[in-house]
Amino acid sequence: MPKIFNTIDKIKPAYDVAYKIVLFLCKLLLIVDILITTMAVAGRYISFIPDPAWSEEVVLTCMAYMAVLSAALAIRRNAHIRMTAFDRYLPKKVILALDILSDVAVLGLAVVMITVGWKYAVLLGSRGSYVSMPTVSRFWMYFPVPLAGIAMVIFEIEILYNHIKSIFVKEEVYHEC
Repeated sequence: MPKIFNTIDKIKPAYDVAYKIVLFLCKLLLIVDILITTMAVAGRYISFIPDPAWSEEVVLTCMAYMAVLSAALAIRRNAHIRMTAFDRYLPKKVILALDILSDVAVLGLAVVMITVGWKYAVLLGSRGSYVSMPTVSRFWMYFPVPLAGIAMVIFEIEILYNHIKSIFVKEEVYHEC
């Protein structure tokens, strides 16, 4: 059985690349957010710096992307909110089963985010535009939800795989002499 895990483990670099892409996107969005907010605030007090009308909507849209994408990143690092108060009292197999159950639930949520989020982005988003930017579709305001759903599916599959692998493959413990 471990041979199949060795084969599947070769996909890990693809998960690393996906993580780095999402992380880079979050960093880029944060930089854009900071620059636009700085320009907007400075523009209110310094006459030669413009205070564009679109700044608030763009900043809020960037924040929406960062919020949901960073939540997807937390899945891979196992840094999401979870209840661990009873973990020391429960057997390790029960904890593993509960982890798998919660991962399946999060995977289900990710699928809902993709399907419903895409419908909202296409249907509602295409019917409107940003108030301050009438040429830009509201699609971009709803698009973070299915995009984060895709990232969540990718990272949840990896987490589920690691949990299942831990059932069949016992990690070797190295002791220093």
